[in-house]
Amino acid sequence: MTPPDTLPPCDRPTMYFVGVSTHGSSIMRLFPRWAEVLGIPDAVIRGYDAPLDAPAADYRRIVAHIRDDPHARGALVTSHKIDLLEACGDLFDELDLHARTCGEVSCISKRDERLVGHAKDPITSAAAWRAFVPTGHWSAGGEVLCLGAGGAAVALSVAVSAFEGSDERPAAMTFVDRSEAGLAHLRRVHAGLESDIRCEYHVHDEPERNDALMAALPPGSLVINATGMGKDRPGSPITDAGRFPERGLAWELNYRGELDFLQQARRQAEARRLVVEDGWVYFLHGWSTVIAEVFDLELDEARFRALDRAASALRP
Repeated sequence: MTPPDTLPPCDRPTMYFVGVSTHGSSIMRLFPRWAEVLGIPDAVIRGYDAPLDAPAADYRRIVAHIRDDPHARGALVTSHKIDLLEACGDLFDELDLHARTCGEVSCISKRDERLVGHAKDPITSAAAWRAFVPTGHWSAGGEVLCLGAGGAAVALSVAVSAFEGSDERPAAMTFVDRSEAGLAHLRRVHAGLESDIRCEYHVHDEPERNDALMAALPPGSLVINATGMGKDRPGSPITDAGRFPERGLAWELNYRGELDFLQQARRQAEARRLVVEDGWVYFLHGWSTVIAEVFDLELDEARFRALDRAASALRP
């Protein structure tokens, strides 16, 4: 779906969702329920679809519209976080610390007529990580293999590097991506971090090579699908012959779509004694944090639990 040349004006408080196939997301059905819970019943959400690696004009169109329309309150940005900032950096009046560190924007808000770009993913990915990785898990020596080096990988690595205590973060992280440019961006971010985590980077698009990297991991390691495969594009970054690490963790960052990687992990869960996590909690933290920022709301634990309850009936 190609974004329109012009966007219709908003007639009520509007939040945009900038993604690839926004119509299929649960948030389109969930948002009205959450708006009621959060006390903003007149607010609406609109999707803005752009292909991966869209032209800069597509990103500038939506960011300028949000800036100029008085009823447009902001946006959540998914697959386009890095590209959007590269195309629209001059349109923002302010970037938060994480946006400057990560070189991406995942949330757009407006404060006192100023357009602000945020990178919320380091905050939300840390919350989702802690929800399923056991406390002290890394004391046994497990490592992380992250398949994909886009915005999610950037945010996760920034978040994990800030965890206190050596048993709360892995000793090593390996990142794989089909794009040298993506890995170059990740390296630049890592160079600015004060972290003792060892990082390796591999450029390829071959599932068999990912199988080999996975086979070399020590027991207790975490394998992450951050490629978008299984949702934004078909397939899995590993083959059916790939074996997850014993007593390891498998994290599919998606929660909808074919989810081939998730199914591969679940088939091995009993034999390999895996903890398998999909992207639902990641989705909840990501969206609730951004909605609160866009509409300038306080998000405490009680409100998050209420949002979780409202969402449970719509979980795929």
